[in-house]
Amino acid sequence: MPAFDALRHYSLRTLRCDLVAGLTVAAVAVPQAMAYAYIFGLAPQYGLYTAIVMTAVGALFASSRQLINGPTNAISIALLSALAPLPEGQRLNAAILLALLVGLIQTGITLLRLGDLTRYISHAVIVGFTVGAGVLLVLDQTKNLLGLKPPPQHGEGFLLHFWHTLTDGGGVHAWTVLLGVGTIALVLALRWVNLLLGVRLLPEFLLAVVVMAVAVWAGGLHRPEFGVAVIGDIPRGLPAFQPPRVDWVLVRALSSSALAIAVLGLLEAIAMAKALASQTGEKLDINQQCLSEGLANVAGSFFQCFPGSGSLTRSAINHASGAVTPWSGVFSAAAVAVTVLLFADLARHIPRAALAGILMLSAWRMVDRKKLLFHLRATRFDAGIVLATALSAVVVSVEFCILIGVFLSFVLYVPRAARVHMTELTVTPERVLRERGPDDPPCGRMLIYSLEGELFFGAAPELEKHLGEIEKRAVPSVRIVVLRLKRVRNPDGVCLGLLNEFLARMEARQLVVLLCGVWRDLGKVLESAGLAARLGPQRIFREAVGPESSTLDAVRYAYELLAGDVCSGCPRRGEVQGKENWYYMI
Repeated sequence: MPAFDALRHYSLRTLRCDLVAGLTVAAVAVPQAMAYAYIFGLAPQYGLYTAIVMTAVGALFASSRQLINGPTNAISIALLSALAPLPEGQRLNAAILLALLVGLIQTGITLLRLGDLTRYISHAVIVGFTVGAGVLLVLDQTKNLLGLKPPPQHGEGFLLHFWHTLTDGGGVHAWTVLLGVGTIALVLALRWVNLLLGVRLLPEFLLAVVVMAVAVWAGGLHRPEFGVAVIGDIPRGLPAFQPPRVDWVLVRALSSSALAIAVLGLLEAIAMAKALASQTGEKLDINQQCLSEGLANVAGSFFQCFPGSGSLTRSAINHASGAVTPWSGVFSAAAVAVTVLLFADLARHIPRAALAGILMLSAWRMVDRKKLLFHLRATRFDAGIVLATALSAVVVSVEFCILIGVFLSFVLYVPRAARVHMTELTVTPERVLRERGPDDPPCGRMLIYSLEGELFFGAAPELEKHLGEIEKRAVPSVRIVVLRLKRVRNPDGVCLGLLNEFLARMEARQLVVLLCGVWRDLGKVLESAGLAARLGPQRIFREAVGPESSTLDAVRYAYELLAGDVCSGCPRRGEVQGKENWYYMI
């Protein structure tokens, strides 16, 4: 528990910094937590429970000193998509069960030490997800901002349901629109004041929600004649210990969504933790961070919480507010708990339109427009991943768009990684070993090639093509082929098999093959695969750190084998009988 390590050097100054940061985060967490629960149809208190339990547990186990766990925009949108097919009566149990499944998957990833594999997932997937999730959130909250009544479920997808809401949901409700738009305007005004002051003095979301709740209470807008929808009663009390009810039929139905949400949660938390670490200089333990996410979700499922992750917004506020240790997260959770105990009765007049306004602003804020433009302009690979992930979020589902984006990133990356480059080298009259140009005369006795790339199964067709080209170039007068393998990496059985077959064919033609630039790891693989025994130790030139080049050694040895049999353009012509001190450079 890294949080307890921080107590070894804890001081009153650190306590003050953490306490101020925790209270500042809590002021944002209360309205956000209620709004995030509202996204997928749960009562607001479950969002508050998540902001208490998951934030505290995550802070105690997190590797990052300033990451704040709890309900997040992205996870809530994924839950909206995952729980939409279920009847309303099952959604609460399903959400709590998902927290357990997500936590177990994340803990399993930690125990298998697979957390660092998240770095192999393209960041373009996250950028595309945030765009698609933002669009989906705006579409989903339009009905609440405009006061439209959603039509009965017809079993259609999200977009059709959204269209039916607009067309069949009745007219726009004026008071609801006024409250929703007023919330957005008030938050923007408070943000402008904070920018003028140069410090986040005013809790924008909290003040906006309080003002709108007071307006509804003072004007009686919650009465039937006005028809403004409010969130209703919030129980005054802390989350009670209650093990999740495991329904195996529901587990099977939610398993794929749980996997997607678990991966999304880790990506979201690790990305934010790395961003904070780049500013603070702290060293992250990725597996410890994954453990904190898993334990926070598992613990939350026993206290009626839905899945959560590291919050981008609240973590940034925590850092900007001067948090020093993870105890700021514990103080934030305690402040939310005190708010639930003291002010739960006052929250019943909060209009749903105000929460919709907050969510729409959150959707706008969660999209990093600079990163979006950068990835769209960078390469076609990045642009394709961003667009495919964003479109699948809206058209298919949010939780599956992550899996689709990850799958596409691997599918598009493997052909790029499978490229093997082959370069022909030549020895010039100036005794320089370099890449052969179009005007360089060919050598009739020796061919020198450099291979570069990942020699795994995906690269087998290209490697086979290059080896075939070498065989074609090996005319009857050619006696030696030098292969430079200094830049090849990670050979597997498929490519080693192709190389072994090539050596056998060269041996049948009585051609000598020399391998140079062989690093230690590659040498071990050649020995275990039997290629070293086929060639013999004198034909494998191992690379070593230092000024000497194994490629030059191989070329020198090749000339010794050729003896006086040199072509007309050979730089050693006329020297083969002597013992001059000659050398080559690469």
